[in-house]
Amino acid sequence: MKLPNKDLIMESLKVKIINRSHHPLPAYSTFEAAGMDVRAYLPEGPVTLKPMQRALIPTGLYIQLPSGYECQIRPRSGLALNYGITVLNSPGTVDADYRGEIGVILINLSDNDFTVNDGERICQMVIKSYTKVAWEPVEELDRTRREDGAFGHTGLS
Repeated sequence: MKLPNKDLIMESLKVKIINRSHHPLPAYSTFEAAGMDVRAYLPEGPVTLKPMQRALIPTGLYIQLPSGYECQIRPRSGLALNYGITVLNSPGTVDADYRGEIGVILINLSDNDFTVNDGERICQMVIKSYTKVAWEPVEELDRTRREDGAFGHTGLS
């Protein structure tokens, strides 16, 4: 197996962050990971989610993104597979002009209670650039082979 080239230069972006929790800053678990693990900040004790219950879990994190970037909050695959825990509005978006605490909406899709503990890794954070759209109203759209083939359908064999 060929290991990644550690000399590879990855693009980096400086983002201002305030951490009011006593946990480490979000961090990449591996060199080429796209998402950083984010931890729950529950100084008043654990939160138990019953089946189909959702809760806003605080992180103690506040960020200032540069204009043109968003922070995406995504589920952790291990929590989803092993416990049925996911981020309800996945991916959640933190806009560049938001300055409040980052909260994560977790939902329990399993049949069992799940307890979120202080310091537990609850989601992944991915910082992405985006493009603003300038709408161009028209009377017709260019034709394609697919045309109006809907969900799960490419219109082609």
